[in-house]
Amino acid sequence: MIDDFLAENAENAENAGDTGNAGHLTQVEAAAAAEIMPRYQQLASHEIIEKSGPHDLVTTADRLAEEHLTESLTRLLPGSVVVGEEAVHADPRVYDALGGEAPVWIVDPVDGTRQFVRGEPGFCTLVALAHHGEVLASWTYAAALDEMAIAVRGRGATLNGKPLHAGSPAPGAVLKVAMSHPDYTSDAQKRALLGLRTEGIDARPCGSAGLEYLAVACGAQDAVAFNWEFAWDHAAGLLLVTEAGGAQATLSGATFRITGGNDLPFTAARDETTRDRILAALRTGV
Repeated sequence: MIDDFLAENAENAENAGDTGNAGHLTQVEAAAAAEIMPRYQQLASHEIIEKSGPHDLVTTADRLAEEHLTESLTRLLPGSVVVGEEAVHADPRVYDALGGEAPVWIVDPVDGTRQFVRGEPGFCTLVALAHHGEVLASWTYAAALDEMAIAVRGRGATLNGKPLHAGSPAPGAVLKVAMSHPDYTSDAQKRALLGLRTEGIDARPCGSAGLEYLAVACGAQDAVAFNWEFAWDHAAGLLLVTEAGGAQATLSGATFRITGGNDLPFTAARDETTRDRILAALRTGV
C-alpha cells in the first residue's frame, strides 16, 4: 500500500504545474486554506499563546491545522498515525510512534510561527511520511508564497512541479549558512555553533527551518546547521535536500535519525564537499 501511495505521489509531483494540482497534495493545501490562510495577518491577540516562553508561540492556526491534517491524512492512508508538534506538546508519548510499526505522518502545521504571527510570508506547513524510521516522502507548502516542494525517496524532488537540483557552490565562494537561531539555543549550544564564525562561512540565524531547507535544495543557500532534533522540523527538509542531490550528516558523520539520539549539531548542504566543510567547522566549536 505504501509503495503504491508513493508511486502515485511521484507521478503527481512530476505532472504538477502549480500547487493546485489534484491528488494527495490537496490534503496539505486544504488544511492551509481552511485553517491557516484565513488567519494570516488576521490573528487576534487571544489566538496567540506562549508555550515555554516568549519565543515559543502557538496559534489557533497551528492547532486547528494539525487537527485537520491528522483527520485527513490518517483517512488517506488507513493504519497510519500522526506525530504532530502540538500533539506531542500535549502528550510527549505521542513521539514514540516514530519507532513503531505503523506508517507515521510527521506534521508541523505552521513552521515559522513567529513569522506567521508577525504577518510575514516566511512560514510553511511541513508534512513527511515515514515508516520504520525512514522518511519516504515529504511536502513543504509555503502557502503565502504559493510554493509546494515535494520529495519522494529515490524519485527526486520538485518545486511547483519543476525538478529541484541543489548543485554546488562556486569554487572559493563564501558559504551561505543558516544556523539555529540564538533565541532558541542554550549557552552550550551557542558554543557548539561558534565554529561557523570563521573565514569562508557567512552564518546567520535561521527563520523557518522548512524554508531554509528549501533554499538549500534550490541552491539559493549552501547549508543549514541545527542543534535540535524534533522530527517535525527536519524530516521533510532533510529528504527534500537529499533528493535534490544534497547531503546531510550529524557531528559524528552519521546520517540524522528522525527517532532521535543524534550527535548534534548536524548539517544539510548542497553537496558532500560543502557538508564536510560545515562539519569540520562545527567540530572546532564543540
